[in-house]
Amino acid sequence: MTNAPSLKTRREAHFGDRVVRCFVERQADIYAVFERAVSRNPSGEAVVTSNVRMTYRDLHDCVEQVAAGLHHRGLTAGERVGVLVANRPEFVVCILAALRLGAIAVPIDMRLAPAEVRFVLEHSEARVLMVDHDAAEITGEIRKLRGVTIVQCGGGIEGLSFGDLALQQARAPDRPLPAEEDTAFLLYTSGTTGLPKAAMLTHLNVWHSLLHFALGHQLGSAERSLLAVPATHVTGLVAIVLSMVNVGGTVLMLRSFNVRDFLSLAARERMTHSVMVPAMYNLLLRDPERHNLDLSEWRLGSYGGAPMPEATIVALGQWLPQLALVNGYGATETTSPTSLTPIGEGLARRDTVGKPVHCAEVMVVDDDGGEVAAGAVGEIWIRGPMVIPGYWRNAEATAASFTAGFWHSGDIGSIDAEGYLRLVDRKKDMINRGGYKIYSVEVENIITQHAGVLECAVVAKSCPVLGERVHAFVGRTTADVTAESLSRFCAGKLADYKVPETFTLVDGPLPRSSAGKILKRVLRDQLTETAS
Repeated sequence: MTNAPSLKTRREAHFGDRVVRCFVERQADIYAVFERAVSRNPSGEAVVTSNVRMTYRDLHDCVEQVAAGLHHRGLTAGERVGVLVANRPEFVVCILAALRLGAIAVPIDMRLAPAEVRFVLEHSEARVLMVDHDAAEITGEIRKLRGVTIVQCGGGIEGLSFGDLALQQARAPDRPLPAEEDTAFLLYTSGTTGLPKAAMLTHLNVWHSLLHFALGHQLGSAERSLLAVPATHVTGLVAIVLSMVNVGGTVLMLRSFNVRDFLSLAARERMTHSVMVPAMYNLLLRDPERHNLDLSEWRLGSYGGAPMPEATIVALGQWLPQLALVNGYGATETTSPTSLTPIGEGLARRDTVGKPVHCAEVMVVDDDGGEVAAGAVGEIWIRGPMVIPGYWRNAEATAASFTAGFWHSGDIGSIDAEGYLRLVDRKKDMINRGGYKIYSVEVENIITQHAGVLECAVVAKSCPVLGERVHAFVGRTTADVTAESLSRFCAGKLADYKVPETFTLVDGPLPRSSAGKILKRVLRDQLTETAS
């Protein structure tokens, strides 16, 4: 089922002074994973949308053309390629073309504001930006950057479009062979300082996560996984796109999540596999037409990013009795999976996020970094070959986030005597909006730039569908500061899902402790009392 000739492991030294357990037999680099799929399943469907069907042979030919065009424009191994492309076949081509040249792909969330995209490109020193034709506003802003070649993708009604890039007559050079510790992807995550950090996902990291998913989800070449989460996030990129490439399966691409479109595509294309946040499964259950569709091939539904309500698990079981639910826990820094619920235990172990994946070491520690007893609560630390070596050009953040190869997750949880991992709480002040993790300080840093704002505190507001939404308490200096004006002020500076949806406006300072810190606990209590 897994394409792995052996599951034998051994301890190896990687990333300097780390010693981690690795699979002995593995692919040296991620492009080799794609080449293997092309060789084994050339006529099999690789990517399918409502109007595009690409076999692995088709995908390979397109990747070669685009790689040749990028090489013709001067892209070389090790340089960065920004990929600001929605869930469409061009995204898959772009990341594979970058890997084909030994370059580093930098997927960029389509929902980021122009200033946020500019930061990513400047920080990564991207040489090329592959940009979706729908991102015209962002493209205009980026054209001001020197040294960035912009290639527009998409826009055609049928087939794929890369401007004139794929029409170059040049040939791609011989493929460079990267070392497995070389960076394959840079994924930007929100940082507690308000500035994003770039997680360096290496070939070694990605390969181990692909095998962990293949094992935990029991993936095979007949798999047809529907991509409804953003391909630019670690879940879409690793758990779906690259996981399907690894087993020679099919990526069914949905440009953005819509219940009716999801169900229609899933039924028509015989979807077998999905990875989504619980809110998406909840929304599916609200569609009265779902019973009229044949989803009998849907065998596994993975979820993560937020707790799945027991009522949702039960309702899904009644609607689709053949569907196995698998809870997963991970992060960008762990190249997605740290733990997975064993198949068949979704309901029985619904209060856990499963067991650590094959090569992961998970330790729960106290405030002094000492391991706690089984069942005791502490911070979750994670080590393994899938854990990133650090953050791109940010030695300070790397040093603060790792100890002897263990990444400090900041999540609070426990591991019981049977090895099941439970999450008790999340990082302080982090908001989880339908799987999108938002640091309050990042939003606060923007709001306090408003001339009429004295101070602000951003907290989570409970939501039955998305889990949490963003709420801001704002101490204002003038009554001219309104919720509408603050929303407009944030809109051009933050991704739309980070912009507060509700505000509490205070004429003066917010409550503080004797030490001068804003009392967010008091503000959360006020928000709860207002809602009740």
